Parts: sequence; C-alpha cells; structure tokens
Amino acid sequence: MTVERPDTQYTWSGEFSIAYQTVGEGGPADLVYLPYWMSSVEGNWRIPPLARFMQDLAGFCRLVLMDRRGVGCSDRLTPGQAATLEEEVDDLLAVTEAAYCGQRTFLFGGQETGFALMLAAATHPDRFAGLILFSAAPSYRQFDDFPWAWSPDQVAAQVAAHRRATSVTALAEAYVRRGLSSHTGDRALVREVASLMAETEGRGAAQGDFQRFFDTDLRDLLPTIAIPTLLLHRTDDPAESIESGRYLAAHIAGAQLVELPGADVQPWAGDSGRVIEEIRAFVTGVRGETEPVRRLTTVLFTDIVDSTGLAAAMGDAEWGRTLAGHHEVVRTALERFKGEEVDTTGDGFLATFDGPARAVECARAITENVRDLGLEIRSGCHTGEIELAGPDLHGMAVHIGARVAALAGPSETLVSSTVRDLVAGSGLTFEDAGEHELKGVPDRWHLYRVVNERA
Repeated sequence: MTVERPDTQYTWSGEFSIAYQTVGEGGPADLVYLPYWMSSVEGNWRIPPLARFMQDLAGFCRLVLMDRRGVGCSDRLTPGQAATLEEEVDDLLAVTEAAYCGQRTFLFGGQETGFALMLAAATHPDRFAGLILFSAAPSYRQFDDFPWAWSPDQVAAQVAAHRRATSVTALAEAYVRRGLSSHTGDRALVREVASLMAETEGRGAAQGDFQRFFDTDLRDLLPTIAIPTLLLHRTDDPAESIESGRYLAAHIAGAQLVELPGADVQPWAGDSGRVIEEIRAFVTGVRGETEPVRRLTTVLFTDIVDSTGLAAAMGDAEWGRTLAGHHEVVRTALERFKGEEVDTTGDGFLATFDGPARAVECARAITENVRDLGLEIRSGCHTGEIELAGPDLHGMAVHIGARVAALAGPSETLVSSTVRDLVAGSGLTFEDAGEHELKGVPDRWHLYRVVNERA
C-alpha cells in the first residue's frame, strides 16, 4: 500500500521543537494520536498496517499525529535522559494549539504515551472531549493492589537487556514474534519495524525512557479523570496484562472498557477494524460537553516565617516595604513557572499549577530569593482534585496542601507522596520526612522534604 505522507510540521514547546502532522479534511472532532514504543511521524507511514490504520482514523475525524519530545522527528534529549510527564503534557498542548484543534479534541495513545495522556486529561478537562487508551496501565511496577506488573528484579533484568541490545533487527524480530503475533513470518514488516525502531530513539535514550516509565505511578490520579474515557485492551496482550485495563476501568469514573480478543500489542495490528469501529463510535457518538467543575491541580502554599515578630521589630514602614518586596518575588516566580495566584493572606500565598514539578521549582525559587530581603518562608505542595467555584478553590486537596505547608520548617518545602510520585524523572530529589497526621484530614500522610541540590 502506497500512502502519500502528509507534510511534517513543527511547533515550539519551550526550547524543544515538536514534530506533528495533520491528516484529513476534518469532521466532528480532532483526534490527537501519540503512537507508542516506536514512532516517527515520517517513518510511521512505511508500515502498511499502521498507514492503513491512520488513514482509517482520518476517515471520520481530523487526525493529528505527533512525536513526543526525544522521539522520532522531534528534538532529541541527552542519552540517558527522559522528558517528564509534565513536559510531555506541555508538548501536547503546544501541538493542539499549533494544529488549531477545536473544543471536541480527543486524545489517543497507550502504553508509555498513556501516562502523559492521563495526566493531560486530569489537568485539562476543559480542553479535551475524551480520552482513548489502548493497552494502558497506571504503572508498570508491582504493588499490593497491582500484583501482575513488573517486580524490581524483572525491571532490573529488562534494563540490563536494553543495555546489552546491539542489533535493531534482532530487536524487531523479537518484538514482532512476541508482540505482533498476527504478523509473525512477515519479513517485510520486520524490516520496516527495525527501521522505525532505529528512527525512534537511540539505545541510551531508550534506556532513560524505560527507567522513567518504571518510576511512574498514576494510581492516585485515576479518580480525578472526569472526561469520557474509552479503554481498549486485548485479552491476551503479552506486554500489558488485561488486568491493567480492568484496574483502569474500576478507578476512572464512567470509563468504558472494551476487551478485545487477540494478543497483538499495537492497535493497528491484528483485527484493527474492530479497534477503528470502537473509536469511531466513541468519537462520533459523544454528546456535547458540560462545563467541568473539577480538575487535578497542584496547590502551593507559602508563608513568611515569624512574620509577626519581624513586623514588630521592623516597624510599620520598613515592614511594609519588605512585604511589598516579598510579594514581588513571589509573583515573579509564579510568572516564571506558570503558576496562578489564587489568594494572598498578607504574609502568604496560595497558587495553583498544572504541573507539580513547576510548583516545587517555584517554591525553591521563592525560598532562595526572599533571603535577600532578610526573610525565610515555609512552603508545601500537594496534587489533588479541586472544585472550582468562581475565583475560589474548594476540596480536600486545598486543605491537605495547607496542612503540609504548616508542617514545614524555615526555608523548607514539604510535598505529599502524590507530588513525589508524579515528578519522577524531573531531577528533583527528596528526603523522607516521615508520616504525619494532618489536622482535619483522614489517615496518616507520608511527606517528603525537597532537597536543594538536583540529582
């Protein structure tokens, strides 16, 4: 099958250029597709079943294809490094803006790209009309309630195997044999898969990606996904157990799980026609959106240490100048790290962020810069679901963030375990601050102290 490749375009996300293509003349919706494991927006079209799959998708919507940061035609990263989920969401938003995606924009991906798509769906429910995941999971690691995933020994063995791999043809043969069983014996497909693997990323980059994905845990995020969600999973998937699909369905409110027969790990392999029909029904049958009232957000609380004593010692005039300087430092940092000021309590701030790493970096910057004013602050971060009521925030996440900040010491930033888990791969480092009772909040909470030096 010969397919005319669409024009590859680029948009900027910070200092990185992100490659994308648009296919189709339009329709009832836009569908942003992030292929997983191997992808190059140019090379994808050389694999006949993948090319047909993309053309079929474009038959009922406008298809937007993109390579995530570090992969394919997008800008690469230093070997061993990996983009954070927060950066991948930024890249996704940059592409949707550059491609002029409308209000009915659906997200589609799976496996490792599913992580960023779940975070985008939770933090930007007003931007996306639906989420479609194929062969996805909230984590690749084993937990007591997630026993079918990888054990630490299996992860170590897999990382070592990636390190030893030297032949892309051998990798492609093994991948087709295990993961694309419907195409076993198709030597032409193996050659094209090998070529696409080589174009996707180098082995050092693949190792960094691999480790970062095994450090990611989004189980606590799932209940905050409030947009319509379609889960597609083959029952004999050898890479991601069907139990992962069932776990997602049980923890994402209203999610629809379609269990498909077969063992192919890619949606375009095997019986792709059924996959196309399920996506078509989901995209074209969704009713108009209702205005969201909840979203996943990172809250940052700061306040000046011993502000009462300092005000008394300085006097009203000097304290007023110092306080104005403090406010300027905080607002400069919020602008730099894309935070939104919600409230000011005189000597403290409440701000929100759509990415937890930026909230932590903002707290660090404020802590450092207010020292020039002779001040110290304490700060705390938590990521959770909030309720929007005009300019006000409500919800348990707000209370938790305030309680976490109250436990911090001078020039100290404390974060919840949720924040720590979501910033895996960001370079931020933490010290265990133990378990604590938070006033008015059920259970005991494990907190972590931000270390000033990066990993």
